[in-house]
Amino acid sequence: MGEAIGADARAEGEDVFDVFARDCPSRSTLAHVTGRWGSLTLGALREDTLRFNELRRRVDGVSEKMLSQTLHALERDGLVVRDARPTNPPHVEYRLTALGADTADRLLALIDLVEERMPDVLAAQRAYDTGRGAGWQRGQK
Repeated sequence: MGEAIGADARAEGEDVFDVFARDCPSRSTLAHVTGRWGSLTLGALREDTLRFNELRRRVDGVSEKMLSQTLHALERDGLVVRDARPTNPPHVEYRLTALGADTADRLLALIDLVEERMPDVLAAQRAYDTGRGAGWQRGQK
């Protein structure tokens, strides 16, 4: 477990986490949230409660194995709830917790920004590929 950062926080009995510290537990949660499948899964679940296969179709390209691993990690971090109903066949749904919804809202704001600014990103990539970046790739200065 990570150690509290700062004497003031320790004196008050409050943990303060620093994702830049190697052993801080917030680092693994950040990785779960910001990884390709974690961020897309949280974004998809912000739209609706979904069953596994619905979620897999919404997060195009994710394998069953990766989605299952992602959901387990997000559930362990308290971001997702797995609701299994004892029916035949079993009915399992996934939804966000309050923490997961707050996290997804912030991720979706970032996703909106990236989508909105893609023309700028594509222009920068073209400039890089035809300018200095292409020369650096060939070992030229």
